[in-house]
Amino acid sequence: MRKIFLVRHGESQWNTLKKIQGQQDIPLTEGGLKQANLIGNRLMNEKIDRIYSSDLIRAFNTAEIIGGKLNINVIPMEEFREINFGIWEGMSNEKMLLKYHDEYLMWKRVPEKLKIEGAESLEELQSRAMNGINKIMRNGKDDNILIVSHSATLKTIILGLLDIDLTYFKNLTLDNVSLTIIEIRDYNRVLKVINDTCHIKENK
Repeated sequence: MRKIFLVRHGESQWNTLKKIQGQQDIPLTEGGLKQANLIGNRLMNEKIDRIYSSDLIRAFNTAEIIGGKLNINVIPMEEFREINFGIWEGMSNEKMLLKYHDEYLMWKRVPEKLKIEGAESLEELQSRAMNGINKIMRNGKDDNILIVSHSATLKTIILGLLDIDLTYFKNLTLDNVSLTIIEIRDYNRVLKVINDTCHIKENK
């Protein structure tokens, strides 16, 4: 049975500062590097054939650490980049709440309706990410695939694979180096694991 493994990148420098990253290329912290090693250890027990990653450094470095443990080369793909947040990128959550109060509340309550200057909508993000998914699923029909990406991107992929409406985006949360597993069965797709971080908790 084919599986798609989805992993969010490790903690980045802007994660600790609570700043909006979007497509800004922000590196991992020391803690993020340790997290990447822990999820890599967790995945050594799984049969993974191919690894794909966002080409942004926080995701690609996470994927490379995992790939080193599994002896698999990582294939970077722009399709798996984080959402382009436009003028919000680089802002702290606090500043954004003050300057764009109504838009911020919309992002929390009805994110699928939000349009920000210079940014992607959730629908545009999902279209981009699912184009990447469809591209790699056509290659190696029976391969188990690992994708290392970002919170918003991965949530749209999960909803897309399960044929769940984007209005449920707000109901999902994905922590750093969390693991989500979706099985591709003959007649449907099944969510087996979501936002699993036991590999982090066991090593605190």
